[in-house]
Amino acid sequence: MEIEEIELPELLLLESYNGNYTDYIDAIYQVFSADFIVNKTSFRGEVLKLKFHPIYQERAYTFYHMTHEGEEEQNRTPDLRRCERMPWARPTIEKVDECQLKIWPQVRNGANRICIWLELIDEPDYFVVIDVRENYKLLWTAFVAQYPHEKRKKLKEYNNWIKSKNRQV
Repeated sequence: MEIEEIELPELLLLESYNGNYTDYIDAIYQVFSADFIVNKTSFRGEVLKLKFHPIYQERAYTFYHMTHEGEEEQNRTPDLRRCERMPWARPTIEKVDECQLKIWPQVRNGANRICIWLELIDEPDYFVVIDVRENYKLLWTAFVAQYPHEKRKKLKEYNNWIKSKNRQV
């Protein structure tokens, strides 16, 4: 199979909305809705599910996870780097194999997850995380590696998986 180069849509910047966060987050949700609610995104032929409950600010909970950061669920804050890259989530998921992106299983708090790593030259690296449930897969979150230690941690996870004997995703 020939390796494709991933084509990424333009970043959605807050400046393009004159700094109006309400208009901006509405535009980000329109992209999310188009890519994941109206037009279902598939991962390796399987349509991804979304977490809708609890509804957060009248939007699907998965959207909240993909656009906010923080350890405590009730105190997450908007992350503009995540928001800007919302248009990248769908092509990252759908082109994982054709573009030979790094992908590996991981366990977080007892949950089975799949991590997809979009490595970039002129931008911070982008990660998409899929939660593996018994009968389906759930789009969980996406984030940007803003600091070198985040990249090193993910590279260590990936390399440990590569060295393991059971390397199925």
